Amino acid sequence: MQARPPEDTVIRALTGYSTRHPWKVIALWTVLGVVLSALAPTLIDRVTQNQTGDFLPRSYDSAAALEIAEKQFGVNPDATTVTMLVARSDGKALGAADRKRIEAEAAKLAQRRVIMPREDDRPTFLVPDHSQTPRIAPAMVAPDRSFELLSVELIGNRTDKGVQGVYRAFRDAARTQFSEAGMRTGFTGSLADTVDTTDSHETAAKVGGALLMGLILLINVLVFRSVLAALLPLVAIAMIIGVAGGAVTGAAILTGRKLDAGTPDLISVVLLGIGIDYLLFLLFRFREQLRARPERSAREAAGQVSGRVGTAITSAALTIVAAFATLGVATFGQFRSLGPAIAVAVLVMLLGSLTLLPALLAAAGRNMFWPSKALGHEPGEGRAARFGALVARRPLTMVLASVALLAAPAAGLMGIRMDYGQGNAAAKTPAAATATEISRVLPAGVSDPTSVFVTATDGGTLTIDRLNGLSHALTQVKGMGQVAGTVLNKDHRAARIDLYPTADPQSRQARDLASGPVRAAVAQHTPAGTTAHVGGTAAISADVSTAVDHDLKIVLPVAAALIALILLLLLRSLFAPVILMLSVGLGFAATLGAATLLFQHVLGRPGVNFSLPLVLFLFVVALGTDYNILISDRIREEMQRPGPARAAVARAVQHTTPAIATAGLVLAGSFATLATTPGNEQIAFAMTLGILLSALVLSLVLVPALIALLGRSIWWPVRPRPTQGSHPQHRAHAPAPEPERVMMADRPNGSGNL
Repeated sequence: MQARPPEDTVIRALTGYSTRHPWKVIALWTVLGVVLSALAPTLIDRVTQNQTGDFLPRSYDSAAALEIAEKQFGVNPDATTVTMLVARSDGKALGAADRKRIEAEAAKLAQRRVIMPREDDRPTFLVPDHSQTPRIAPAMVAPDRSFELLSVELIGNRTDKGVQGVYRAFRDAARTQFSEAGMRTGFTGSLADTVDTTDSHETAAKVGGALLMGLILLINVLVFRSVLAALLPLVAIAMIIGVAGGAVTGAAILTGRKLDAGTPDLISVVLLGIGIDYLLFLLFRFREQLRARPERSAREAAGQVSGRVGTAITSAALTIVAAFATLGVATFGQFRSLGPAIAVAVLVMLLGSLTLLPALLAAAGRNMFWPSKALGHEPGEGRAARFGALVARRPLTMVLASVALLAAPAAGLMGIRMDYGQGNAAAKTPAAATATEISRVLPAGVSDPTSVFVTATDGGTLTIDRLNGLSHALTQVKGMGQVAGTVLNKDHRAARIDLYPTADPQSRQARDLASGPVRAAVAQHTPAGTTAHVGGTAAISADVSTAVDHDLKIVLPVAAALIALILLLLLRSLFAPVILMLSVGLGFAATLGAATLLFQHVLGRPGVNFSLPLVLFLFVVALGTDYNILISDRIREEMQRPGPARAAVARAVQHTTPAIATAGLVLAGSFATLATTPGNEQIAFAMTLGILLSALVLSLVLVPALIALLGRSIWWPVRPRPTQGSHPQHRAHAPAPEPERVMMADRPNGSGNL
């Protein structure tokens, strides 16, 4: 009798305790879920970061400029600026009296505290209060005096709902106040654009969320013919997500890391998808066990199933954790914080999958499948069995068809470009309309200038005359619409020169201008005894592109190596991990190529989102490997039974097709809902397609077909040996062997089977 490895013992200890004491486990998770979900808004507010530039190392030019802006000019790193346009309602040019009226009305607004609207009934102490008094300053008057621009500074992250509520309240108050004075207003800037886009997507977001929940419920009801199996697990997963959110923010507070504001939403989507996946793997095997051994108690069956499936789930989850943990070596802080955050969240979901979900199975027992009568009889040979037989009978045809299907969209990678813009130039929002109106008479960069920061290093002070040469050189840069006057700080040891390019600050032209001619002019004309740095949105985007290119070259190989190592340890094979990694690599290329074809070539976008290749690689490769682990593990288990290798493949595909197909559809659906979040359309499309290809093509067709072609040799050098026992024809629905009788079924390379 072979001893179980330590990790298998730990997993069985967790699942065993949970199924023996289900109500204690359920009560503990309920308390943690309620408490941490209530604290989530406050905790998240403490660890999110507003400025993209703050995620760059200080060695980057724009990050150094941002640091000077904060220390020498008192720029609040948490501030976001809204540009307010004020014009006469009758369209006439502004006169002296009009400008005085604008100044007076702006002064009134600057003295009025804006109270954050409350959208729910949660206690005040649980919701961060972003009520504030905005800072308002005159910015510029149009050359034709058709409008005047005011700069409005609000504190807080533009994606925070509370900050958005404050902006809406201020916008509406300003619009009303100036309207009474015979003026019209317009608002633009990142916060204004985010709010306008969010408002335009509000209905879609609600409908998308409702459709996702409906899809999950419908699939579960159709598959299990049970209302309880559809509803109860969703509640459990919601509890786990609440606890994971608390764990992520707690870890960020302890380590001092800052999260991007979009990270919590992405984590929720990821956890919902993989949580449903792991739940489905448990439910399918639990039902299979109850059918095969009707005399066994449901609690005992839950314990055995959770122990076996728990090992496969653990391997799958650790693959995701390892992949995202590699982001910790990235130089771009947004990646460096995202990776560990998702890794922590997945570990919490893994713990919930090994404790709370088994406890639910044990507590509900056979009632989990009420009112279905399917437990009383074995299902007949259905579509899954015929599909498994087809894959095993014609493996070469299936391999060629799969490769052709994936290679076609992969061709779209030719000519791929990265888009580092933070906005959506095609958006039809009031903020975009205001920006267009401004750009008709002023440089597009007026609302978001590129800034040059100069500091004295020789112990002396700066004067405007000393910097005239630099300022004049910047006016000669092609593409520069206007250069503002030099501004000195209080002790005259630092200066700022604002530049207003003619190109949209979010465009590639603005980034190329800031990183090329502007920085070249600064390097050539900076006075002796001083240093200068170029900052602003365009410069930050240029540096982000450099950091991302650097990180892609490091993170992708490291992540691939770690995933391959996990596969090597799990499968105990040198050949199988290579096959699985090549298959998911082809899936990644097909998905990214399809996204490039759609967004860059068909829709005419500047390129694909700069974060898409890295995030897509990690998700598609890690999650795709999950499905490959599940099908490979089941094939290996079936190969431990008497009979030819292709028959084992057919049985494995038959049993795993419902679970993997259902899980893939649910996970793809959860990623599809990201499309309702402004700016996430590309990620939503690519993730949805990638998961569908991974589940339905790679895991159910390509990988089994390759194994059918190669037979047991794919597991070299530790090939599974058939055990002697019952006749092969009875193996498809044979009762699972008892751990005491057949230890081979509990070996690490065959445990946790589905």
